Amino acid sequence: MVNVLLTTTSFQDTPGPHHELLKQAGVQLICARGPLPESSMLELVGEIDAFLCGDDAITEAVIDKALPRLKLISKYGIGLDKIDVEHATRRGIPITFCPGVNHTTVAEHSFALLLALVRQLVAEANYTAAGQWKRLTGHEIMGLRMGIFGLGRIGKEVAIRSKAFGMSVCAYDIYWDDAFAELHGIEKAASANALVEQSDVLSLHTNLTPETHHFINAKRIASMPDASIILNCARGELVDSQAVKAALESGKLRGYGADVLEVEPPPSDHPLLGAPNCIITPHIGSRTYESVQRQARMAAENLILVLRGEPPLAQANKAPLPAALL
Repeated sequence: MVNVLLTTTSFQDTPGPHHELLKQAGVQLICARGPLPESSMLELVGEIDAFLCGDDAITEAVIDKALPRLKLISKYGIGLDKIDVEHATRRGIPITFCPGVNHTTVAEHSFALLLALVRQLVAEANYTAAGQWKRLTGHEIMGLRMGIFGLGRIGKEVAIRSKAFGMSVCAYDIYWDDAFAELHGIEKAASANALVEQSDVLSLHTNLTPETHHFINAKRIASMPDASIILNCARGELVDSQAVKAALESGKLRGYGADVLEVEPPPSDHPLLGAPNCIITPHIGSRTYESVQRQARMAAENLILVLRGEPPLAQANKAPLPAALL
């Protein structure tokens, strides 16, 4: 029997054909509720042939303890920053992932956060639910300048929606798509700093790397236009939370909307919980029935294909594929 550690909760909680695929493949599922820290992963590995994981800490220690039995890491999603990809590759463990499955959903969530912030929808709904007819005055986003840091699949969808709302769009990405930018009238910022300095709304859609860690800090916030807004549906570590809180309290930032935090779930004293003009959602940007089913099916198909000794739909590293286990 092939043992698969399944930790992603939306895969487990959402009905769809992905469950039947794994059942038909005959794998033995060991389920846990992630994302799990290294300590929890170390307790679970040992008799596991494959991971079907979300944002769990798959570190060098976890990989080494899982060997020699571990044959595959199937990532549910696209972000690989929680996986030690270099070590997995050195140890001959292939990593599959799911590009192109959640860009629409995350872009929609980014705009949900933006509209909720500028129209103060959360406060207004709470007032009404409490029996108070309190009418606040919001703002329009038409005519504002949307800055997009990372013009990949999700960033492109945000750009398209920004133009539909009558916003001008400027973006920065080291891999620039000239054809897309020309088609949609997107200006290329001269640098990441230049993008920050000219954005009324800054939406983050880049990978977490040592270079992008705390990309949003006190210095960059100070360079932004007054009363600007930051959106983060990428990674919590892109942002210095203390700096954002201070900017919200001073009024330098009009709002901050995020679907991610450095630690999830956050501690009760996290600086952004309860900060003014701040909306935090619990990492649900890709959690729609449509997106989950696309993502889960691809992750399941990747897993089954590799365990059968066949090429996956998408592989994130160059480790050799194992012989058939199914």
